[in-house]
Amino acid sequence: MDKLIIEVRANEYMPRDVNPNVPFTPAELARDAAAVEAAGASIIHFHARDDDGAPAHAYERYRDSIRAIREASRLIVHPTLGQITIKGDEARVAHIPRLVADGLKPEFGSVDLGSTNIDIYDYETKSFTSQDKAYVNSTRTLTFLLKAFQEVGVRPVIACWSVPFVRTIDAFVDMGLLPEPVFALLIHSGGGQFGAHPPTPAGLRAYLDCLPPRNIVWSVSAKPGNLFATAAQAIQLGGHVSIGIGDHTYAELGTPTNAELVTRIVEIARACGRTVATPDEARRILGLDPR
Repeated sequence: MDKLIIEVRANEYMPRDVNPNVPFTPAELARDAAAVEAAGASIIHFHARDDDGAPAHAYERYRDSIRAIREASRLIVHPTLGQITIKGDEARVAHIPRLVADGLKPEFGSVDLGSTNIDIYDYETKSFTSQDKAYVNSTRTLTFLLKAFQEVGVRPVIACWSVPFVRTIDAFVDMGLLPEPVFALLIHSGGGQFGAHPPTPAGLRAYLDCLPPRNIVWSVSAKPGNLFATAAQAIQLGGHVSIGIGDHTYAELGTPTNAELVTRIVEIARACGRTVATPDEARRILGLDPR
């Protein structure tokens, strides 16, 4: 099977009060990039953040973050489209063509191939901590985003929160809007978040049973949730791993860094007899241009 691709999900919108190691600034992302590459990662996914951790939507923050990451590492760069913090299709993707025009083309960008609720249920209070957090992605929106990526040569990472997302891959490949190999992120969730499959063998198996007969490179994540058991299962089945302190606190490990999580995944891979891909090897597996 292919060498293992490890993607680091560096920060998402995780606050520092649960882990002071969450990187916010371009300089902090650069330090993380160098550390996780040395540990064995080949991709970095990040959300632009202001110095105080607030979601940052200014183009300059994406620009400065990617420039800093590229100066510090050879990692494949995968920025967000803003999760649910940006409204409007054009606004969500506006930074991508500008990055390309400025010579900072990211290899990947995120597209969630469907809609789901992501509110978290609190069993102690018997209520949801919020009641309006939802990814809403109509097929019109998805077509717009994928065409925008195609026009500037940026590959999409297809985030899948449930079986319908996975099944929809086939339609967009058929339309010519998803190039193969498709890089699909199979998301799992725990901790009262019901918007994705549980991080269990059954949760992953449901995804894999429904993958369309296309050239798909798949990876697993847990947001939130401890990914290690599902990661071990994925590693043995030929999948890949996307992990980071942006997705889950990993409080059971104290306050780990992203590099420490990568080191643990590398150890699991070695125990399973699987070697880890460098960024250049990951580019070849994923059909990306060499850097």
